[in-house]
Amino acid sequence: MHANPQQIKKYLFILAVLFTGIISPSLYAQKTWSLEDCIMYAFENNIQIKQQKLNSEIYKNDLFQLKATLFPDLNAGASASQSFGRGLDASTYEFSNQQIKSSSFSINSSVTLFNGLQQYNTIQQNKFNLLASIQETEKLKNDISLMIAGAYLQILMDMELLAVAENQLGITKLQVDRTSKLVEAGSLAKGSLLEIQSQAASEELMVINSQNALDISYLTLTQFLDLDSTGGFSIEVPELGAIVDRPITMSIGNIFDEARSTLPQVKSAEFQLESAKKNLDIARGARSPRLTLSGSYGSYYSDIRKLYTVENPAGKEYPFSDQLKDNANTVVSFGLNVPIFNGWMINTYVSNAKLGIINSKLQLENTENLLFKDIQKAYTDAVAARKKYFATEQALISMEESFRYTEQKFEVGLVNTVDYNAEKNRLTQTESELLQAKYDYIFKTKILDFYMGIPLSLK
Repeated sequence: MHANPQQIKKYLFILAVLFTGIISPSLYAQKTWSLEDCIMYAFENNIQIKQQKLNSEIYKNDLFQLKATLFPDLNAGASASQSFGRGLDASTYEFSNQQIKSSSFSINSSVTLFNGLQQYNTIQQNKFNLLASIQETEKLKNDISLMIAGAYLQILMDMELLAVAENQLGITKLQVDRTSKLVEAGSLAKGSLLEIQSQAASEELMVINSQNALDISYLTLTQFLDLDSTGGFSIEVPELGAIVDRPITMSIGNIFDEARSTLPQVKSAEFQLESAKKNLDIARGARSPRLTLSGSYGSYYSDIRKLYTVENPAGKEYPFSDQLKDNANTVVSFGLNVPIFNGWMINTYVSNAKLGIINSKLQLENTENLLFKDIQKAYTDAVAARKKYFATEQALISMEESFRYTEQKFEVGLVNTVDYNAEKNRLTQTESELLQAKYDYIFKTKILDFYMGIPLSLK
């Protein structure tokens, strides 16, 4: 029995679907996400960013619409009517008691020649509003980038904390085996074994807690990325030594000058100030005369209208096309509207527009003040984190040396289990503190880079 071509295509399609379903997850699982990959993915898929972009598109459409108002409008119209009984024939202006059919056609256009530059200034205002909206999108991107960077570094730190916990547990298990043999040989009391086994149990719990913290960190990052699950998601582990060793060379003033000229929140406030200035120009323009030009062309037809000639003094049928031609009417008109008194409305608009400029200036000043304070805090935090990291690093060197000495004495029975465990716990605590200081310093230096306009990266 041979399969027909349609069956073969069907089987091939089913196999392709199954193959895609099997291969796609494995390919996804093999993908390793760098910090840059995470940030770019968020830029393309984050819902808040998409919504902000839509707001910018609305501003763009409004700007296009305002530019189009500079051109003359053009409208055409037509009507047809039928009346019964006594009525007025619009073409003859006579009343009659018969059925009347009539039609009219028109086309008209108008344009504003001058209105105090209100149209031009409105276009400029909306242009600044569009630019401010674009900068708000960039600010949102920056905020999301910092959140992702923080979550990414949290994963890296939790990875190292888990490795520390597993390493300490491994050392303790070796001591459990050694102590167990000494107890069996009668060299140590059974209480020593119970104490070291209790330490091992505590460290197993620490490993579990560290793994749970790592899982939560992965979940946090994938939620920032709006991924469905953490399954198959893994991040790239970069070499961070160069970042940690890099000194802080820029001053607060230099960082602030760079940030003020590059960060979108400052640019957005500047564009909003320019928009407020244009709003004042629009309000003042309402005091100017308004000059318009309009024109229209139209004609009409009535079925009861007659064509009177010398040959036909009683009148004859008036053809449709002849009526449209003979009844054509063209009008060109200029209009001038001079505002004289309008209940103090324009003066109120002007006064409010001036207040709007003052408010926008204060908003810009407040934005710069907040930025300077944030930079001050970020700089101080980074310097403090750097000092803490190197101090903790030296403390760890001393603690490792102390623990090795304690471990040697423990192995020969000069130190009891309680003292050994206490020293080991202090070592673990110092290792954890060093890791926390390390990643705290890295994150704070990345914030300074961010204020300097340097893209977030761990390379």
